[in-house]
Amino acid sequence: PAEEKAQLLQNSEYQERMVESTFLYLTLDLPTAPLYKDEKEQLIIPQVPLFSILAKFNGSTEKEYKTYKENFLKRFQLTRLPPYLIFCIKRFTKNNFFVEKNPTIVNFPITNVDLREYLSEEVQAAHSHTTYDLIANIVHDGKPSEGSYRIHVLHHGTGKWYELQDLQVTDILPQMITLSEAYIQIWKRREEDETNQQQGA
Repeated sequence: PAEEKAQLLQNSEYQERMVESTFLYLTLDLPTAPLYKDEKEQLIIPQVPLFSILAKFNGSTEKEYKTYKENFLKRFQLTRLPPYLIFCIKRFTKNNFFVEKNPTIVNFPITNVDLREYLSEEVQAAHSHTTYDLIANIVHDGKPSEGSYRIHVLHHGTGKWYELQDLQVTDILPQMITLSEAYIQIWKRREEDETNQQQGA
């Protein structure tokens, strides 16, 4: 309850601490996949919007972490937006016996992902460019222990997408990329000249 929480926050052990740390990539947590089947007895593959799992970084969403000694809550907020962003979608969880894979499909746009709302108001003023376009998408297919990887890459010169698997390279339509079990994504920040080109197109 809010009242009890407010009282606990007065105690020293419940005081909030703010820590600024650098990151190489942002880990996006998937919701737990349901275990039930539909009326046709077929497994349901759940879907989640990219912006739902990005909410972890909005500065207000709390995530609980447990260790063998204590439990604590964390909130995350971005303080800088680099030219390139790497998202790691957390598909694999390891327990004492085996590794499990979450098959949830992440629905995401290929272009125009605006991250302005994940910055504090003070930081927003310093960032004129907050929009990103996808340039690479790594997919994991199959079981955790014996699966395979594919990568979707944007050819910047032509604007065409290609799928690479081992030595095989094929064309792929952008809308097909969003149907895959994305695992790692690389996003490029759109600069002023690119924004003008997009608006003029």
